[in-house]
Amino acid sequence: MMTGYVQLRMIPFCKGQTQSFGTRWKPSGKRWREETGFQTVKKQQIRSPVGQETRCLELQPHNLKALMSLAVSYTNTGQQQEACDALKNWIKQNSRYKHLMKTKSRSPALTRKISKSLVASASLEEVRDLYLEAAHQNGELIDPDLQTGLGVLFHLSGEFDRAVDAFNAALTVRPEDYSLWNRLGATLANGDRSEEAVEAYTRALEIQPGFIRSRYNLGISCVNLGAYREAASNFLTALSLQRKSRIQQQVPHPAISGNIWAALRIALSMMDQPELFQAANVGDLDLLLRAFNLDP
Repeated sequence: MMTGYVQLRMIPFCKGQTQSFGTRWKPSGKRWREETGFQTVKKQQIRSPVGQETRCLELQPHNLKALMSLAVSYTNTGQQQEACDALKNWIKQNSRYKHLMKTKSRSPALTRKISKSLVASASLEEVRDLYLEAAHQNGELIDPDLQTGLGVLFHLSGEFDRAVDAFNAALTVRPEDYSLWNRLGATLANGDRSEEAVEAYTRALEIQPGFIRSRYNLGISCVNLGAYREAASNFLTALSLQRKSRIQQQVPHPAISGNIWAALRIALSMMDQPELFQAANVGDLDLLLRAFNLDP
């Protein structure tokens, strides 16, 4: 979870255009939705790792972890076709499933005759069928990576309940994987199950307290639930973690900070505390942390 976002819009895993962190104010009542946040960023710098993963695959074309991570990153940025291609390549490069590829091909001539949107839809269905066939092949054995891919595919097609089932299956094998808990949370949120999303994000943060993406997504779910003070507290915690990291690592100001500040201003505006809203407008993080009794 990925995707904006009161209502807050869709968190990437989402269809259509989204901002880098899926935050978008919808005064008409469309909800915010959290970022599916499939990148496994432990702290601080939340940025798209597509370039890093692409370079990794140039050196190691058979790197399954990089292929799955690339698919997640493309999903977060709304690039459905690219996500499907990466997921299909994951099957192709996986010695356990690559034999399934020989029966799954589409005529190039047919592809040229149909529209781009239909190609994307057909590609999604094709790759989803590949993953379902692979899962059927495994019987009772659960492959958490395969289930993660299925979760991404179901999220892309808007089948959020099925995506939830896939991520839950993966978590039975990897219960301490905080990135999976975050993806589960984002999927629950995008399926209008914010209360359950809060539980999933909370579990992710219990495992990895510095996971800023989950902290941000938790704040968005709190806004969707009308818990504006809790939302503001989570956004401030995320900003404080980023600042500490920036000082320690001497890195540039991460792009996500602007989105967190924007979400924070929305939460504060709903609390009807103009002095705090003004502090957010001028970026006075220390004043806000004191107001919420949070450590600087």
